[in-house]
Formats: sequence, structure tokens, C-alpha cells
Amino acid sequence: MNEYNQASTSTASGTTELVWGGVPIPEDWGGDGRGRMNLSGRCTAISSEYVPRQYQFFDTQRISEQAWQIPGVPRQAVAATRRLLSCHDNGASTARVLLPAQFGIPAGRFTADLEIFVLRGAIQMGEWKLGKHCYSFIPAGVRVGPWKVLDDQAAEILWMENNCLQYQDLPNHPKAKMSEFIPGLDSKLLSWGKTDTTQFVVASKKWLRKAVNGGGVWLLTLLPHYDGKQAMIQSYNEEAYCLSGCCDIGDYSFAKDHFGYCPSFSTLPRHISEEGGLFFVRVDRDLSQSGTVLSYAD
Repeated sequence: MNEYNQASTSTASGTTELVWGGVPIPEDWGGDGRGRMNLSGRCTAISSEYVPRQYQFFDTQRISEQAWQIPGVPRQAVAATRRLLSCHDNGASTARVLLPAQFGIPAGRFTADLEIFVLRGAIQMGEWKLGKHCYSFIPAGVRVGPWKVLDDQAAEILWMENNCLQYQDLPNHPKAKMSEFIPGLDSKLLSWGKTDTTQFVVASKKWLRKAVNGGGVWLLTLLPHYDGKQAMIQSYNEEAYCLSGCCDIGDYSFAKDHFGYCPSFSTLPRHISEEGGLFFVRVDRDLSQSGTVLSYAD
């Protein structure tokens, strides 16, 4: 059990209070939750219910924006908005969030693990500046901030919660995993390395966060004229966001600002990219393990 996830309980007076120790999502491939993502069993913006073994790709630009407020954070004069991309009943979610100029969050801590990835613009988080394609992993209970949008221009980020999240104006929680805190990682300064699967042997990846179970978060780049040759079976849960370029996955053109959710044991069609592409990827299992990714002759 992730001791930092929050749950709500009703007291005798009928009020609701926060407690530490929410129930994690069961991982449908037998995992133990150590990847700290809770990607199993999600619905998406194009499916109100979880559909096992069925991948879903869609253009995030076509998802309507909604006013967005972090529970516990003082309301802003100008509201932020979000496009909710995937979510689970326990509160785990991935969203594309637009922070208007002058937007700010006071220093505090969150009650669930949080990952952010900057798509455009820049934000200040305490003493750290996060510009385009910067990444941060904030474990539950770690006090950070204050936050503010820089340069009088709106910033857009991927905001990824691993459970129902609230803000608290409190110091570091005594059990916060400070050793796992990644305050501000500039992906442009990282070296490209090899991938872990034969299907992407001619591609390259940059690790942003490697979880203790071998899964994690990375950038994947495909060179022009990439061809995966065959379909593949994925024995893990995955989210992916296209940052630039395009990859044809079967008949679907996975292009800039498109999002994909692939639950475990999905069979994905052949991947072909004429122009190459750059993708943000989250996976909850070690892809170097035998049988995690299987070529499939369709």
C-alpha cells in the first residue's frame, strides 16, 4: 500500500477529513504499485469506462477545456483550465493543464505523488525553473513552491496525479520520500540512450525517472523512415503523448498533441514513421524483462 495516497473518511459529525493511506489501484498484470503511477484500469476522454486490452488514441486539441482548481489551493483571479485525458475512480489522472499568466500556487505539499512535464512556457517552483520539456516528480508529502508562471505568458503542462490529490499548507511530511524527489530535470541536457525492446532497437530514449520496479518515464525519439515491421503485444500499461512529428500506428496517425492510453495486453498494429517523432512515455513495468513486449504477426 502506498502510505502517501489519501482517502476520505466521514466523521461522526458528518464532515470529511483527509487521512494518509489510500487504497492503491490493483495492477492488472500482477504488479505491486512500486512504479508509483497507478496506470491500470483507467478510462479516458473518449471512453467513460475502462476497456481492457483496448488501446485508445485521440487528439487532445479536440477535448474541451474545463475550469480547474487544485483542492486546497486558494482560488485565483484567473482560473487555470485543463483537458482531462485519463482518470481512475481513485483520483489518479493525467491532464493537459493551461496555467494563465500571473497564475501562482503558494508553497505547500500534496497528498499524492505528482509528476509534471512542461509542454510550453515556463514555471518557477521554489528555487527551480522549469522550461519547455522539463520534468519534475514530487512525492507525496514533499513541500515545494511557491509556484508561478514566468515571462507573462501562459504555460502548458502535463499534470499527472497517482491518486486523489489535495494541497496542504504544511511542512514536509515525516514519511515523505525525499530521496525520490526530482525538482527540475531539463531533458535537453540528458543524453540519448538505447531502448529496451527489439521493436524499437533503432529508436533512442532519455530516462526522466526510473522507478524501482524498472518502469518509469522517458522521452522516445523515432528517426525518419522508422518501421517496426510487426504488430506487438504490450504486457504493461502505457501512456504516451506526441511532442513533435508523427507515427502511423496501423491506420491511425499519432501526431503532435495526440495522446495514447494502452492498457496491459493490448495488441498494437505495426508502427511506421516517415518523418520521425518525439514522444513522452510513461510505463509501469520493466520493458527489459522477457515477455513484456512480444512481436506479433497479424
